[in-house]
Amino acid sequence: MTSIDTITLEVTELATAETFYASAFGLGSRLALRRSDSPTTGFRGFTLSLVVSQPATVDSLVRAALDAGATELKPVAKSLWGYGGVVQAPDGTIWKVATSAKRNTGPDTEQIDALILLIGAADVAASKQYYVDHGLTVARSFGRKYVEFEAAPGSVKLALYGRKALAKDAGVTPAGTGSHRLVIGADHGPLTDPDGFTWALPTQQPQEDARRVPSGA
Repeated sequence: MTSIDTITLEVTELATAETFYASAFGLGSRLALRRSDSPTTGFRGFTLSLVVSQPATVDSLVRAALDAGATELKPVAKSLWGYGGVVQAPDGTIWKVATSAKRNTGPDTEQIDALILLIGAADVAASKQYYVDHGLTVARSFGRKYVEFEAAPGSVKLALYGRKALAKDAGVTPAGTGSHRLVIGADHGPLTDPDGFTWALPTQQPQEDARRVPSGA
């Protein structure tokens, strides 16, 4: 099974980003940072989602992110699908924190159950076929609207959503140019997908100025 081991975010201010992520989410080895000045504007074509077990954990993680310097894009609220909110990190990466539960079942554990990379595809069906042809297995699919691929336990999940729909879900406009500021570290690379996202073997990822994020501040 193809697994995404690490997401590397390319950031302008490395020390600032490292401090933010250690304080806000504490994702450990699944998240790495690398300094980059690659031009980028607007929506970068992806979001990262943290799936948790209950609303109290959503509140805790969003509050920690805002306290660490994130900008609120969508306030935490109930919806038909559950409970969640969206923030933008100081480096520009968009994060959604959500749960399908609408009530708390216990004290906040701060546990993150899943980390999902959502790519805003220009053509969901074409990108889905590309990944299937490269060895990924579809776990769930809703026509041309949404696709989620299987992932090994503890790894980063990959999902596809239409670019406009993903931007709307994040609370931003879909326009954007330049670098995605993202490198996907997986056991199935190197490759560049139809939407321009780069995959690299963990040993082939850019190492200059790269850092793993500490698990806590």
